[in-house]
Amino acid sequence: MMKIKLWGVRGSIPCPGPETVEFGGNTACIELRVGDTDRLIILDAGSGIRKLGEHILKHDIPKGPLKTQLFLTHTHWDHIMGFPFFIPIFIPGTEIDVYGPVTYEDEGLDKIIGDQLRYRYFPVKHSELSAQFRYHPLKEGTMDLGDGLFVTTKYLNHPILCLGYRFEYKGRAFCTAYDTEPFRNVFPTDPEAPGYDPEAASEGEAAAREENEKVLRFFQDADLLIHDSQYTKQEYLSSKLGWGHSPFETAINSAHKANVKRLLLFHHDPNRTDDQLKELLSGYREQVQGKTDMKIEIAQEGTEIILQ
Repeated sequence: MMKIKLWGVRGSIPCPGPETVEFGGNTACIELRVGDTDRLIILDAGSGIRKLGEHILKHDIPKGPLKTQLFLTHTHWDHIMGFPFFIPIFIPGTEIDVYGPVTYEDEGLDKIIGDQLRYRYFPVKHSELSAQFRYHPLKEGTMDLGDGLFVTTKYLNHPILCLGYRFEYKGRAFCTAYDTEPFRNVFPTDPEAPGYDPEAASEGEAAAREENEKVLRFFQDADLLIHDSQYTKQEYLSSKLGWGHSPFETAINSAHKANVKRLLLFHHDPNRTDDQLKELLSGYREQVQGKTDMKIEIAQEGTEIILQ
């Protein structure tokens, strides 16, 4: 059995307030529990990890020292900003293995994460923390995490290296795909455009198509997919190309093509209100009615999903 709980579902920056209270204003953090032992895996350390830390303090720490794994999709601020406020890092006996991609080889995860905990930013230095940390840079591949749990990583399309994760346990699969947008040809395709090169244009189209097909294979037959949907198609095409985030339409179409059973639309724009999210969901559900059996939902803080 895999249990997934959402602690943060927003993108870019926390946005608390009356217009975001229903779906939540914290940035990305997901709790994954696996098996009868309730093994804990954490995905991303956005501002939502603070409340997860409080939950762990009440429900896990009384059973003994916390030993867990934190998987970061990437190191942009909204996905790591909650780390200094994660209570277990101040408790002796805590052990955390931190995994994630690194864009610049001269700065490892330890430096990127650790630099948040410097006196110029925070009153406690990383070296003063009571917890023990081990940092593991990741590339594409599959890892055996023990206890019958496997994770496969896939590079996504974002301004820095970003990984999607596919966790598989006893025949169930849970995927993440954020922050990402469709791969596209970056070479001019108009013969009249400056710098047009027919060979480059053709190769660019083939490369983008191949990468998008790889992403679909990564999603294939997943029981649950949590996918970036920060923009509508109109917003994306008008001014957001290259920002590294997907339209709702891309998330829904990709999940449908990959035979995903349940889709959670995630990484909500900080300016998107609860009412707007509900209106968008209603519209998209109406558009696909009768065309797919896939369950489509808006990611909401506090949501718990059990795959068994």
